[in-house]
Amino acid sequence: MEARHDAAGTPIFQRIKDFLVAQIAAGHWKEGDVIPSEQALVKQFGVSRMTVNRAVRELTAEAVLTRRQGSGTFVAPQKVQATLLEIRSIADEIRARGHTHRSTLQRLEQGPAQELLAKGFELPAAHLLFHSIIVHYENGVPIQVEDRWVNPQVAPDYMAQDFTRVTPSEYLLATAPLQAATYSLEALAAPRDIADMLAMEARQPCLVLRRRTRSAGKVASLVTMWHPGHRYQFAGSVATGAHA
Repeated sequence: MEARHDAAGTPIFQRIKDFLVAQIAAGHWKEGDVIPSEQALVKQFGVSRMTVNRAVRELTAEAVLTRRQGSGTFVAPQKVQATLLEIRSIADEIRARGHTHRSTLQRLEQGPAQELLAKGFELPAAHLLFHSIIVHYENGVPIQVEDRWVNPQVAPDYMAQDFTRVTPSEYLLATAPLQAATYSLEALAAPRDIADMLAMEARQPCLVLRRRTRSAGKVASLVTMWHPGHRYQFAGSVATGAHA
């Protein structure tokens, strides 16, 4: 009869789950890679098909693996999770997950605001604004395109920052303490330029977060953040009795 636990008392199916997760975490199997068949795992661990099936079934339910009828079992897209209820630097979110953040600056410029943009900042048309576009990476994978406009009245030194070392959020939170924020979230098809920066096909769905922040009674920034829908999700919770 097959042993249900190993020498340390860990259930055998859990040991198989731990092995599979460790292989994914170490990068031996990446998103979309096929994992060994159940029969191969049966031979590797010397256990019954039922035990292996339970491990694979639970990892599928946990969205670590995905099964395709007639093709096998694959590493599922691993969605990054972020919260809408707290404004943080994306670098801090990534480091909190134990991962590595880096960014590339695509554009840093200044110029007069067009009418619609000036209205969003509650400023006269043609008022000077700063503009940056930055791609953020998690463990080398692009997960956000940050397209941000900034009010020079609130952050006059914005153009002098090294945004490969500090994120715009980190700089603005230190320079222009947050007074209030509004946001919207929608799903949009990625235009070609955004898709290229996110290493995805054009017209694939993105989660797009638009946010306006205020500081010292002024609109500080308007930012649009594009996230690949197949590897990013937003989540959050509110305690009972909390006020929005």
